Amino acid sequence: MAQEMEYLKQSSQLGNINRPQVAILDFGSQYSHLIARRVRELHVYCELYSCLVTPEELGKHELTAVILSGGPNSVYEEGAPHVAQGVWDIIKERKVPLLGICYGMQELAHVFGGKVAPGLKREYGKASVSRVAGCNSPLFAGLPEEFIMWMSHGDKLHVVPEGFKAVAGTSNADFVAIENLSEQMWGLQFHPEVTHSPLGKDILKNFVVNIAKAKQDWVMTDYANEFIEEVRAKVGPTGHVIGAVSGGVDSTVAAVLMTRAIGDRFHAVLVDNGCLRKDEAVKVLKRMRDDCGVNLRCVDAKERFLGLLKGVTDPEKKRKIIGGTFIDIFQEEAKKIEAESGKCDFLLQGTLYPDVIESISYKGPSATIKTHHNVGGLPATMKLKLIEPLRELFKDEVRELGMALGIDEASVWRHPFPGPGLAIRILGEVTPERVAILQEADDIVIEELYKSGHYRMIGQAFVVLLPVKSVGVMGDGRTYENVACVRCVETTDYMTADFYHLPYEVMGTMSSRVINEVRGINRLCYDISSKPPATIEWE
Repeated sequence: MAQEMEYLKQSSQLGNINRPQVAILDFGSQYSHLIARRVRELHVYCELYSCLVTPEELGKHELTAVILSGGPNSVYEEGAPHVAQGVWDIIKERKVPLLGICYGMQELAHVFGGKVAPGLKREYGKASVSRVAGCNSPLFAGLPEEFIMWMSHGDKLHVVPEGFKAVAGTSNADFVAIENLSEQMWGLQFHPEVTHSPLGKDILKNFVVNIAKAKQDWVMTDYANEFIEEVRAKVGPTGHVIGAVSGGVDSTVAAVLMTRAIGDRFHAVLVDNGCLRKDEAVKVLKRMRDDCGVNLRCVDAKERFLGLLKGVTDPEKKRKIIGGTFIDIFQEEAKKIEAESGKCDFLLQGTLYPDVIESISYKGPSATIKTHHNVGGLPATMKLKLIEPLRELFKDEVRELGMALGIDEASVWRHPFPGPGLAIRILGEVTPERVAILQEADDIVIEELYKSGHYRMIGQAFVVLLPVKSVGVMGDGRTYENVACVRCVETTDYMTADFYHLPYEVMGTMSSRVINEVRGINRLCYDISSKPPATIEWE
């Protein structure tokens, strides 16, 4: 693994043009990614860094503004995270506007001589924020004298640091917003980034656009053109790129983008592991090869995968078997492509920005590389340089990019599908018979979501086949068959999700069709768990 991680560090990562940015320093808040999303929604480019980022790293970038996130620590405790002095020097020397949110405000106050201590009462949930009489802070331009914001803190500011003044408070805390106009610094005890703060977007726009003067030029058409030019320069006129595709929105957009850049010198590989959706391989070939012009080959490896999965019930073993076999097949295909067309020096990978955030969060680098499509699982002997066109994008931005590239709407709005496929949606042993049952049930559920107009409103929907049987009655006979469960969630970033409130009549139609049309299922349930504490997938 150490060898593979070193390989990752040395990999070439395209799509990292040094454009002006809002830098978000993450102190471990569960909301840090939301700050980044809200800034991106303003069409302003931003990046998220650990709060322990070095001055050398941050100083390389053209900073439009800096935002300090919230976090679970207390600034006055030993071992609490703090911004390096060199980073503060950069902010002050360049006169970069700064906004501290929750812990970020307390860090700001702590550094500049204020007093942060526990409050008499903790404050969690919605709170009415009142502006100080006569306050004309540019941060609150266009906002009423009182507004609702989301609080989540136990500590509070007791003494405002020298040079700052209070501009808003609540019944529980006098100083929930502070500012220092001469230093262009602001602090907020509440969370403007969450949806529970109705006017939070207005505050962030005031700071990012009106105060920091960030250009609202983060658009996907420009991003695509920049990437195409950059990858052409990197790969050169004769270089070849290989990449695995699944037919999902991420791999489709990445493959089309790469095809626009270098044409048939991009070699896409689709591995049919026997655990894809119903008729998925045929549909992907038509959509990507025939409609989008991607140089795509499909490897039929159903028997190979299902043979290795026979008798396996542990989900982690399933993942390892599928991941390891995928790597073997991918290497075999890479050798065939090399013999036919020339050596591939680059690997296309569909890393998204949430994966990057996970790896750089203050909570610590992720110890697990998440799916078998991630290059971390490829052996170091495959000396391929990474090309990651989507690593700066959230899922909704990938969809926006897909539309800008002219990819059909149905493909762009497809729900995510896990790398191991239906194998982790079949709890227990994976057999050809159980795959066939789940494929049919899943196809019916997705069809009904399209028919009822709910598909686009759902972030991810699928069926899970449980290792449980139940008694039923069909006609005059008793049945003892499988139980399946429908999972529909609403989410935009897939970091948090709530179960989708599907109307009962749609559930009823799904249940009736699945039980009547799919031999082997006699009971259909609906999952009403949210993430957290549950995950979106069951395994």
